[in-house]
Amino acid sequence: MSAVGEEGTSVPHLSGVRIADVTRILAGPYATMLLGDLGAEVVKVERPGGGDETRQIPPTLDGESHYFTSVNRNKRGIAVDLKDVKGQEIVRRLAACSDVFVENFRPGVASRLGLDAETLLEQNPRLVYCSISAFGQTGPWAERSSFDVAIQALSGAMSVNGEPGNAPVRLGLPLGDLSGGLFAVVAILAALVKREQTGKGEVIDVSLLDSMVTLLGYLAGRFFMTGEPPSPVGSGHQSIVPYGAYKASDGYLIIATLTESFWPKLCAALGLGRMATNPRLSTNAQRLAHKDEVEAEIQAVIAQRSVADWCSVLDAADVPHAPLLTLDRVFAHPQVQARELVSEVDHPHLGKLKLAGRVPRFSSLTAHPSKPSPPPLLGQDTVPILRELLGYEDGEIKSLLASGVIEAAPL
Repeated sequence: MSAVGEEGTSVPHLSGVRIADVTRILAGPYATMLLGDLGAEVVKVERPGGGDETRQIPPTLDGESHYFTSVNRNKRGIAVDLKDVKGQEIVRRLAACSDVFVENFRPGVASRLGLDAETLLEQNPRLVYCSISAFGQTGPWAERSSFDVAIQALSGAMSVNGEPGNAPVRLGLPLGDLSGGLFAVVAILAALVKREQTGKGEVIDVSLLDSMVTLLGYLAGRFFMTGEPPSPVGSGHQSIVPYGAYKASDGYLIIATLTESFWPKLCAALGLGRMATNPRLSTNAQRLAHKDEVEAEIQAVIAQRSVADWCSVLDAADVPHAPLLTLDRVFAHPQVQARELVSEVDHPHLGKLKLAGRVPRFSSLTAHPSKPSPPPLLGQDTVPILRELLGYEDGEIKSLLASGVIEAAPL
């Protein structure tokens, strides 16, 4: 692991860190993409023939899936058959010269492949080994398979999502997978710091269920304090009024009076001064007790004007608010554009490809790191990585290609 770039340079923070990535679908690839965004060299291992399953998820363009391209930028790619002993040896050699190994097999699979933590740390004691799974490496459900929607259900997230009295609703974002990926990155970075102090690697166990339960935050605190499971409140809030979505004449507007100071400002902006002076509504606790009355008054006023009109009014009044934007308007928003939240990469099949998201800004960097590299084609870097990084001779590589143990993308 190399040192962070000197202050005033453009060296990314994880420059010199190599990640061996044998993950698939979303949680693992998302984590390793974020590490790649921070400057790490990520080598993604996929199966020959089809690669990561997300390569086939529609919609696709010229054979490339939106799903795969969205979570696999800044990676090199090799295609290796992990069911073959020679393929397993390739990955062990990759782990031997890597700083971090990330896998999201079902517990037990890595051991059967000879890619378990004990085996890989024996050959590389400085390796940070991260396992991402649905339920973790321990507990009665450890060996079960699962996907994001089930994690949302089990974690309680779906129980507080949606409108009151309606059927449960999955969160629009796959937050079970994404939170697992984020916690994996946090853990990996912490382990790399500790390794600098001790010289020893680490084994990390990340569970998607653990991650989502951890994100319950104050909702869990509410349950522990009251003994009552919180119920869904739509776009509103269990404890704050007014808070949520209101229908204007041409769309929806979000208003959030998180602290008491915003209540009189909102009332003045809406022409509801009598509500600001009503002693029955002077505190949030009182407004919560009269929630239906408060919400109905505000909704009746909001409905009379457009979203743009109200945004102008509430801006002037310093009341927290936002228009509810669809993605076409999100990416056209001046704040999103000013923060450079869309990158454009040169994809070998698709030409100019737009990707969303970026790493945090760092004061030590004179400029944002160079634009991302495009998601790899299946087997794009197999030959150069085996030859230059892992020390395979050309004859060995030809034999592995002929036997189907590895696959290389056509040049």
